[in-house]
Amino acid sequence: MEPAAGRPSEPGEYDEALQALLQLIWGDGFLSPGGAEEIRELLAGNPVRGCDVLDIGSALGAVDRLLVEEHGAKSVVGIDVDPVMLRKMDQRIAAAGLADRIRSVCIEPGPLPFADASFDVVFSKDSIVQIPDKPALFAEVHRVLRPGGRFIASDWLRGGSGDYSPEMIEYFRLEGIAYNMASLADSAVALQSAGFVRIEVTDRNAWYLPLARRELESISGPLRPLIVERIGEDKAEHFVANWRQLVLVVERGELRPGHLRATKAA
Repeated sequence: MEPAAGRPSEPGEYDEALQALLQLIWGDGFLSPGGAEEIRELLAGNPVRGCDVLDIGSALGAVDRLLVEEHGAKSVVGIDVDPVMLRKMDQRIAAAGLADRIRSVCIEPGPLPFADASFDVVFSKDSIVQIPDKPALFAEVHRVLRPGGRFIASDWLRGGSGDYSPEMIEYFRLEGIAYNMASLADSAVALQSAGFVRIEVTDRNAWYLPLARRELESISGPLRPLIVERIGEDKAEHFVANWRQLVLVVERGELRPGHLRATKAA
């Protein structure tokens, strides 16, 4: 059974309030956990120095800036479906003086608007979960990569298969954002079917669980007054309840962050 939120991501799902709250927890410009340290972990053994990179789901552009400034990417094209977030990304990139190396493209769901063999690396940080058709996406990623190019991503994945538990359905309801979840195993099969080789899938649940618990402690305690100030008592309570449910489904192993790495044959 698919969750009620099991639909493609739409512009505006990450409204101003949610963006502000997630950045309080995860850092300026970040809408998923781990910050610069998690990007380093994701890129360990997979350098992007000197590469032309496509970032799927670039959001506010903080990750794209890291790819260039810290990891030496030659260029980054960040794509997203939300034009409002991309305008913020453009402002962030311009302020950093990186507009000559990083640009944004607002896209529609469907085939990627790039020619075959356009990029050395296709990257994504926790955005593929919002795309329903993983095999079609991976086929497009394979198409736009140059021979020998690499796909490097982290994503919100699921444990097991079959119907979602009531606990997971409640998490989807509280979250209110599109989740179209695959498992690590499903992702590996889809990547292989798309033609990728040297496929690696890494379960990151053990990393995120203690972090998620600390995040819950923070928003329930020291950050709570600021959250109430930003969005009011009722919405703040909903936000904390949402995070409490997040911790529960991560503890149960039903929500499992993971890393995906694969290569297009040379």
